[in-house]
Amino acid sequence: MDTVAILQHEASQGPGYLLSYLHSQGIACEVVQAARGQTLPRWISDYSGLVVLGSNHSVNEELPWIAAELELLRQAVALDVPVLGHCFGGQLLARALGARVHRNAWPNIGWSRLSVTPAGRDLFAGQRQATMFNWHHDTFEIPSGAQRILFGSHCLNKRFALGKHLGLQSHLEVTEDSVRAWCRESRDEITHSLALGHGRTVQSEDEMLRELPARTAELHRLAQGVYRHWVQGLRRPQQVHLHGGW
Repeated sequence: MDTVAILQHEASQGPGYLLSYLHSQGIACEVVQAARGQTLPRWISDYSGLVVLGSNHSVNEELPWIAAELELLRQAVALDVPVLGHCFGGQLLARALGARVHRNAWPNIGWSRLSVTPAGRDLFAGQRQATMFNWHHDTFEIPSGAQRILFGSHCLNKRFALGKHLGLQSHLEVTEDSVRAWCRESRDEITHSLALGHGRTVQSEDEMLRELPARTAELHRLAQGVYRHWVQGLRRPQQVHLHGGW
């Protein structure tokens, strides 16, 4: 099937800009919400790629749907079906590849300037730094054989690549609407984090929303390069050409 499966976990954490980009490339998508009781694809080989979005849960929680998604990712890796993980999805991909996911030293919430490793420069048009949107408490270790693509001052491992698979600790898919929605839904979390003294790693709502149109526009420009690279690895159905001349 020439369709990308997208695993969504929270109502406000949809595929956003990623869905717009895939549709612009003529790529069909199927959004599945296993956390809300929908059935996961049985065979990932029926799909050209697999996307796993963010979640308010930790990948280390013992929940049936997390275990089921983890097995689906392992199946995708074994069959070389490209996986693209955003935040929770990147952490779950890291686990599927045998890496550890654990609590970061502090939460990382808001916009931050990240450094691009030499291995990731092609994805970012040669840029050495990129501003990304973050919202996470856990972090992943780099899986064996993978390359670190991005790193930050407050979280070392922000993105890795292994073959066709990409694990992101930050969010490329957010839109203006989703950033506003996350801030509204999580005001208590933001207030609590700031009260604990995490002002260096957690931004206030006002700071996250400052110059939001320009920030998201730049984020989407960067996302195009990353998504374009990932799309090139998608499994496409073989075309059979019939020739005349009987």
